Amino acid sequence: MSRMRPARTVAVLGIFTALTTAATMLLSVSIPATKGYFNIGETMVYTSALLFGPFIGAFTGGVGSMLADLFLGYAIYAPATLAVKGLEGFLVGFLGTKRPFKSSSAWRAFSLISGAALALVVGYIGLTLYSGSLEASWGFGLWSITTAGVEVPGAFWIGLAVACFALVSYAGFKLDPSMGWVVVAVLIGGSEMVSGYFIYEQAVLGYYALAEVPINIGQATVGLLVSVPLTKAVKRALAYSAKPTEMAPARPQKAKA
Repeated sequence: MSRMRPARTVAVLGIFTALTTAATMLLSVSIPATKGYFNIGETMVYTSALLFGPFIGAFTGGVGSMLADLFLGYAIYAPATLAVKGLEGFLVGFLGTKRPFKSSSAWRAFSLISGAALALVVGYIGLTLYSGSLEASWGFGLWSITTAGVEVPGAFWIGLAVACFALVSYAGFKLDPSMGWVVVAVLIGGSEMVSGYFIYEQAVLGYYALAEVPINIGQATVGLLVSVPLTKAVKRALAYSAKPTEMAPARPQKAKA
């Protein structure tokens, strides 16, 4: 994105920080096997970073997610969230602007590899943790709704993994050669988030942090699946709206006598 004016930057920061907080609070899914949960806040962390770069991504990721921790009663995680998700947003925004390859054949090969990597992550996490009976909570506080016993079949995750591979490969070959690199940038940012929370929980809180690692991986995967196509759609809409409108030809003026 081009460099924005200060007033517009402040507006973008406010909007996407609020969206990150809301997305983090909106949905939580309980995993009985680990007593953990994941949220969908990564969708807005990655979207803001890919749209507006590393610094806006860092601010909205860190501050927006930290506010959600405070509002939801998880203040003990707030310091880690500010640092971990701030760095996550910075990494995704920074790496997402890079274009390491020049030849079209290299981009196509990279799209195939990144599509296969994404499919493996989605398939493995979905089949091992998010299949079977789950409990989901939607909404905020008194307006929240808890749904127990939601059955998610393993075939859903197999189909989603195949779709991920097909879509990333198709996009890299036909639509945007850099799609594979964007996927990798998000995966790197998500890996930082997973490892950052593991270190904080294990070293600072003294929890059995290994049990939460798969949950955080699933959280990053959901953010990836939503944010990449959402970012492409927003960029396309912004590019379309920025095109000059067709105007009727001006009438020739009569020459003065």
